[in-house]
Amino acid sequence: MSIENGHITAPPVPKSLDATGLSIVLMRDVLLKTMFRMSLSKISDLAKTICLPIPQTIELVDICRAERMVEATATISAGAQSEASFQLTETGKARALDALSQSEYYGPMPVPMEMYEAQIQRQSIRDIQITRRQLKIAMGDLVLPPTLMDDLGPAVSSGRSILLYGPPGNGKSSISNGIRAAMGDRIFVPRTVVHAGQIISVFDPIVHTVAATSEDNPSLLRQSGNRFDNRYVYCERPTVITGGELTLDMLDLKFNAVSRTYQAPLQFKATGGVFIIDDLGRQEEAPQAIVNRWIVPLEMNYDILALQSGEKFIVPFDTLVIFSTNFHPNEIFDQAALRRIFYKIKIDGPDQADFLKIFALVARKRKMPMDEESIVYLIQKKYPTIKNVYANYQPVFLIDQMIAICDFEGKPRQMSPELIDRAWKNMFVQSETIVK
Repeated sequence: MSIENGHITAPPVPKSLDATGLSIVLMRDVLLKTMFRMSLSKISDLAKTICLPIPQTIELVDICRAERMVEATATISAGAQSEASFQLTETGKARALDALSQSEYYGPMPVPMEMYEAQIQRQSIRDIQITRRQLKIAMGDLVLPPTLMDDLGPAVSSGRSILLYGPPGNGKSSISNGIRAAMGDRIFVPRTVVHAGQIISVFDPIVHTVAATSEDNPSLLRQSGNRFDNRYVYCERPTVITGGELTLDMLDLKFNAVSRTYQAPLQFKATGGVFIIDDLGRQEEAPQAIVNRWIVPLEMNYDILALQSGEKFIVPFDTLVIFSTNFHPNEIFDQAALRRIFYKIKIDGPDQADFLKIFALVARKRKMPMDEESIVYLIQKKYPTIKNVYANYQPVFLIDQMIAICDFEGKPRQMSPELIDRAWKNMFVQSETIVK
């Protein structure tokens, strides 16, 4: 499989069953359950499904044949082992059912947690160095003061926690997403990991974006050289975004009582990438409680998870955590919590000059002709009523409002003081007492 992954070392293809780091019993049971649940018989199909190379899949099938759990359905010709067909014996079916009663998991072989830890080190987010140019390009058309880039650059390159705070509507969420885009490289995400015999699903198509790779022909015994362990998926660095819906139990392992497997929590899925907690202070949990949950991971670079049995275990924490809030940090955190967040960056609204730049940029994108009289009216008549407080969201809001009015009334898209007034009325709600 051909991959361009920069300096990141790919997890090597296991050259033997021992190299998988898994016990023969676990691999045998996963194979039997997969054959039973998916009615697979061909070696090539099995190898693709359990994510092992053809030779190791053949070796595993041979072990099952020796234990009389699998039998060939046709004569195996020399050189065609990858297309040979096998089926479960009655003993194999009984073992598969017994294994399914303990765990419904089947499919890709898991990665031992210890092996995944080694891969995390090879692709750590703390090894990324972001340049000013990369960060500027990733921010796209955002109009940001140069001093903000001075603060963001070291914060992102450190791979440590960041708190973005300031008035609403000034691009904190857009900046957070721009930070992720600036990273630009790719990592390897395990489909599942195993700890103490318990299977934990990690790869999540909602969180992880698969990167394009070229496939080998799975029926070939000899594969091309530049491949990786197929128990992993080659992905963009992940971004997990949560907002007001975040609760503390979303940061714990989720046990599925039916399948008897676990789903990795959000921060574990974000390993090697970015975890954005947006709208901090809008959750049911107090902001202080949320940050308290992150104290150990942020300081020690590991997290502590618990199995259904109550057993706790340590997992690596290699994630850039970005907190974003409209509240002043002193209102929602004590000093001990603030001390554990490495970078605190205030995102202010634009000054008048930057506001006009943003306004012109949005108008050009929306194909809305600029009108000097309307702009002067907006700046001299409307903004003084709110003490000249500008915000990044306002140009988009005002221009989209004027476009909607023009389109509804069948007029060419245009600006006018009258349209400015009508758009402005929808941007703010006048304080008044409503009689019930």
